[in-house]
Amino acid sequence: MNRTNQLVQRFLAHRNVTVELVNKIEKEHYNYKPTPTSMTAKDLVTHILFSFYRFAKVAKSGNSAVFSEKIEETETDLRKVTETYTEKTKSLLESLTDEELDRVLDLTQRFGMKIPAFQLLQLALDHEIHHKGQLFVYVREMGHTELPFFIKRG
Repeated sequence: MNRTNQLVQRFLAHRNVTVELVNKIEKEHYNYKPTPTSMTAKDLVTHILFSFYRFAKVAKSGNSAVFSEKIEETETDLRKVTETYTEKTKSLLESLTDEELDRVLDLTQRFGMKIPAFQLLQLALDHEIHHKGQLFVYVREMGHTELPFFIKRG
């Protein structure tokens, strides 16, 4: 299996669980937050989705200015937004070449370092894993007791 396929498989192993969690969030819980300083459920989900998408766009384009681009999403159904951005991110990841994965990106303005694109995508995955853990708490506090495992392969 080549690096791009491995990357896509690792992404989906976590994203598929994120999708399952999002599918448990009813519209009446979109504004739920476990503490006054927490993001709402909707904000947390869109943060997860849009962040990985931006990371993938930066890896593909080599342009760190993508991090500053505002994503204007008119869809209000979190399930549909999740489906859309999962597919968009997966497509970007599938399109990455070995040369693009190895390209060193100057991210000193944002992260204080220069790193290869494949390491940036590992950071993106770590970021998603972190927030997916938070999402488990949100969904559990919404009353759901049947939750997926942390990772789902295949």
